[in-house]
Amino acid sequence: MSPATSTTVETEEHRALRAAVAALGQRYGREYLARVAREGGHPDELWADAAKLGYLGVSLPEEYGGGGGGIAELSIVLEELGAAGCPLLMMVVSPAICGTVISRFGTEAQKRAWLPGLADGSRTMAFGITEPDAGSNSHRITTTARRDGDEWVLTGRKVFISGVDIADATLIVGRTEDARTGSLKPCLFIVDRDTPGFSRSVIDMELQAAEKQFELVLDEVRLPAEALVGDEDAGLLQLFAGLNPERIMTAAFAIGMGRHALAKAVDYAKTRQVWREAIGAHQAIAHPLAAAHIDLELARLMMQKAARLYDAGDDMGAGEAANMAKYAAAEACVKAVDQAVHTLGGNGLTREYGLASLITASRVSRIAPVSREMILNFVSHQTLGLPKSY
Repeated sequence: MSPATSTTVETEEHRALRAAVAALGQRYGREYLARVAREGGHPDELWADAAKLGYLGVSLPEEYGGGGGGIAELSIVLEELGAAGCPLLMMVVSPAICGTVISRFGTEAQKRAWLPGLADGSRTMAFGITEPDAGSNSHRITTTARRDGDEWVLTGRKVFISGVDIADATLIVGRTEDARTGSLKPCLFIVDRDTPGFSRSVIDMELQAAEKQFELVLDEVRLPAEALVGDEDAGLLQLFAGLNPERIMTAAFAIGMGRHALAKAVDYAKTRQVWREAIGAHQAIAHPLAAAHIDLELARLMMQKAARLYDAGDDMGAGEAANMAKYAAAEACVKAVDQAVHTLGGNGLTREYGLASLITASRVSRIAPVSREMILNFVSHQTLGLPKSY
């Protein structure tokens, strides 16, 4: 399918960006990413080309080597790479979460140290928030940070952290004690990969992907004072400054994947003949594919709304829209992949067509980085004003 070309919600520059990224994605495609994953490697060539063309840093400030755009532009890049079959998961983490947090709240020294590298792809950063016993409840995070003279000492565990093996550092969410109330509050710390006491182990995943998942252990990890990002007393604000882009980018990832699967199914339905005409002429094939396309388009509209709100500085409005976009995109993606596989029948499960692996991959979008149920909790409580159930 051709890149999205909506004339009502995107500028001419956005449409040109879509077309350019789509052309890059077509040079690589699904088979490239599948081969890299099978061989246990990383999509270094695609990452380097995307960086060279300025796509990785499109949302970061110009004064630090970025493109001066926002999450709206970065989500376009990820969606179009996904539609071509070669999405880059680390785009969600490195420029979108970590780059955004540092550019908004980091010190000048942190910005100079990290943003140029994140923008040109020469440096990457992982993001560590999920814990074994906390699940979706970020208030149960037990990784703690305490002051010891001029240093911070971090202790805790993290799970399902993407790309730690290739990241130069991980932005860790810990909790510090509020001196006034004694309660714990979230804070963000930059932990370099080789910091003593910071160890990682691979989680054996059934899902085959180039980006590995890790469990992290922080055993009395000592950090300098300058490892703290932003204001110690503004932890939640800074945390959600990263989580909202994460949800928007996850939506882009899911929409791109759904578009890729749908394009495969449409092409097959146009050419596959069982009786006298192509199977796509039958409404039992055509209508579900049309419905999948509608769902993906609707999810994109919500994603675009969320990105615009976030880039305009409306964090509250963006939070609601980003959650809705992530929910809608995940549902649309799962349905599109399922219908694509069903359209191809037995061929949908062969390696030749490359759709079977998307069944598992699409399911991840319903789970991570926040489950569909927690989004429904958010909307029912925050938007509809219903009593809180948890």
